[in-house]
Amino acid sequence: MIKEYKFCQSCGFPLKKDKKSGGTEKDGSKSRKYCSMCYENGAFLTPPEINTAEKMQKFCIQEMKKDKISSFFAWLATRTIPKLERWKQ
Repeated sequence: MIKEYKFCQSCGFPLKKDKKSGGTEKDGSKSRKYCSMCYENGAFLTPPEINTAEKMQKFCIQEMKKDKISSFFAWLATRTIPKLERWKQ
């Protein structure tokens, strides 16, 4: 059975709110795990230096602030990042 995810396993974004309905794999199929903002053509879109959950949290907060999202909400929205599959050690 293929696991269905409700949230991107890289950033925590709700997959049902993804404008592109999810990221894409190398073969062009939709990713079931990652959103279109994090993952395209089978690769992560975040800069290579974003290699820990803590760095991803800071990166996401910065990106949300650019979209006029409050610092508090951005902080709250990124609290689950360390628990997502991409960041589990």
